[in-house]
Amino acid sequence: MTDKKAATIDVRGGVVTLINVYEVEPDRQAELVRLLEEATETVMRHQPGFISVSIHSSFDGARVVNYAQWASKEDFERLMKNSEAQAQMKTFAATARSVAPALYRVSSVHV
Repeated sequence: MTDKKAATIDVRGGVVTLINVYEVEPDRQAELVRLLEEATETVMRHQPGFISVSIHSSFDGARVVNYAQWASKEDFERLMKNSEAQAQMKTFAATARSVAPALYRVSSVHV
């Protein structure tokens, strides 16, 4: 048994969610996914407040969505000031045609 946290979507969870939509050329989609995976393993998951990252690839190859959960807005803001994380984010942006990040809170869940 481990104490790893998993991605959960819960109104009561209090987590902060970054949803980042990258538009990419289809021939660069796999490259961006690989970069996001590597950065998550080497940098992001070791930052205070990290909970999880889920990376999604569109079937048409034109988009990659990064769904990242952080324990608090302060933890996310600390990440944004981290020079290693900033360098990774610049690499992601250079691989994509456009990047549209936004922070969210869970408003409702229906199951």
